[in-house]
Amino acid sequence: MRRVKKVKQRIQQHWGLWLTLLVIVIGLVGVGLTRVNAGLYQQTVAKVTKIQTINHQTTTDEFNNQDASYTQWVTVKVLNNHHQGHTYRIKNTYTKSQAMDQKYRVGNQVFLRIPSQKDAAITIQGLKRDTTLAFVAWLMLALLLLIMRFSGLMALLSVTLNAVLFYAAIQIDLATNGGHLYTLFGILAVIFAVLTLWLVLGLTRKMLVTLGATIVGTGLAVVISLIVFSVTHERGVTYEAMQYVTQVPKPLFLVETILGSLGAVMDESTDIVASLFQLQTERPDIAPNQVFKSGLQIGHSIMGPLINVLFLIFMADTFSMTLLYLRNGNNWGYTFTMNMSLGMVQSLISGIGIVLAIPVASWLASRLMPREVTSA
Repeated sequence: MRRVKKVKQRIQQHWGLWLTLLVIVIGLVGVGLTRVNAGLYQQTVAKVTKIQTINHQTTTDEFNNQDASYTQWVTVKVLNNHHQGHTYRIKNTYTKSQAMDQKYRVGNQVFLRIPSQKDAAITIQGLKRDTTLAFVAWLMLALLLLIMRFSGLMALLSVTLNAVLFYAAIQIDLATNGGHLYTLFGILAVIFAVLTLWLVLGLTRKMLVTLGATIVGTGLAVVISLIVFSVTHERGVTYEAMQYVTQVPKPLFLVETILGSLGAVMDESTDIVASLFQLQTERPDIAPNQVFKSGLQIGHSIMGPLINVLFLIFMADTFSMTLLYLRNGNNWGYTFTMNMSLGMVQSLISGIGIVLAIPVASWLASRLMPREVTSA
């Protein structure tokens, strides 16, 4: 059995190495081809060949926010369609902040709008960003396979499948106008957990323990939050801060909370269970009570950093809008209510799930782990 396992590991290592090299080579070629693929686009693609800045003006608004406005002549050469080879000189105005506009540089590839009327102005519709996107995607994939090999491939596969399932769930939600939102995304959350853990950990006892801890921890956190909402009559939960919502906001908020908590609880449960199974491998005679206590200690050590990671993600998500609110004359109270309060509530619910997952994962591992070392 051990010999078969070693042979399997060697095959996976060699296969992973060749796959990594193949991805690196294909990725480099693919990134390079995005610079010469203008013929594949129906939109008119042009390359910026010359830039000339002709005007510069500083502006200050009523809240003393300063910005600068620039005007530049952009010379472009068309790369595709029936205008291929033609050169145009286009005026472009942009601000220093570039919040609603874009500064162009020599070498950029852009999309053009060329009207059929001869007197109509030719405009730049935006940058052609496929080279940047292809490079980032290739770099992520290459590093993932280079560092994690087969495990990285499984992780990437799980992300891809989860994205497909999430897209399908959104399409179903749009088709039903949110009629079965809780059922749809509740089932989706379970499928996410099962699929991710199965691909990453395999169909093993470790995977089943982690899955149980993830579902129980997330479920308890959501139930507790619903009880608190009911007791407090949801005072302070500003659903109206969810902008551009075309469905009832409360169900959408709860669905967001479930999916966010699921990821955090799954992360922690995986760490705890993996550590406990490794401990049991090194000490086959360890008692269930000792396993439970060790799980609590492991959970206490990773709980703080994980909660801080959630908080930092929340802060990063709201940082730009918070600055925008404050720089436009709003006070901290209104800014927090309209931009940060819902995210803070979601972070607190995820924190509850993280705390509850520690004893749940530790207890399940202590009861369901094999009493002796096995291939599981």
